[in-house]
Amino acid sequence: MISRGRRWNLLDLPAFAAFLGGDPAGVVTCRFEKNECEITSLNSFVENRGIGAALIAAVEDTAREKGCRRLWLVTTNDNLHAIGFYQRRGFRLAALHRGAVDKARKMKPQIPELGMNRIPLRDEIELEKLLSPTPAPPSSPAAHPLW
Repeated sequence: MISRGRRWNLLDLPAFAAFLGGDPAGVVTCRFEKNECEITSLNSFVENRGIGAALIAAVEDTAREKGCRRLWLVTTNDNLHAIGFYQRRGFRLAALHRGAVDKARKMKPQIPELGMNRIPLRDEIELEKLLSPTPAPPSSPAAHPLW
């Protein structure tokens, strides 16, 4: 995988896996550097079951334990589903890296010209979530009644 002009072998990075009934349901990889954690890949094999959210929560908890103050990731300009998914989970748009995919294509020529929804694949979008030093208390109906 290429992100921000750097090549990563996902098999060399820390990973979390999710299972449903003993079957693989998703995996996330990440890397820790200084006081930051980058989510390098997120794959959910079962949609709309909370797998992606659970995997992000696992990375976020570990990042906090390691003293990270920033959780971030990069996706491509065509990945509208992911951009919305991450924003709903507290991530904010942090940077636009114009032409980054065009540059990555020189390192990895198999990157297509057109991405999802036939959108020209050109740019990387960086999203981030700033982390507090200690985790927030869990949110549950028992802990926070609605009445």
